[in-house]
Amino acid sequence: MAKAKLTFKDINLTVSAPVGVRVIEISEKVGSGIIYGCREGDCGTCLMQVEEGWNNLTEPSVVEHKVLRENNAGRHQRLACQAQVLGDATVRPV
Repeated sequence: MAKAKLTFKDINLTVSAPVGVRVIEISEKVGSGIIYGCREGDCGTCLMQVEEGWNNLTEPSVVEHKVLRENNAGRHQRLACQAQVLGDATVRPV
């Protein structure tokens, strides 16, 4: 299984993550400060800032785009419950 490096800036930790896993799943395991509510992309609670590796996450779905717009998300912000790891990335809670 392919792996990527996922760095959580808030806790200064880099882990090896399987490609295809959602960021929130790894965040939970390592104790990052990314919080969540629904885990389905509807509430916007798990908004995160992607500091590096924006292109190394899956493209936002129509639902995620809608929630990001509703939450006035910035250019490099994503929902941790929706973004899947494709390659190395650095993230932090918003």
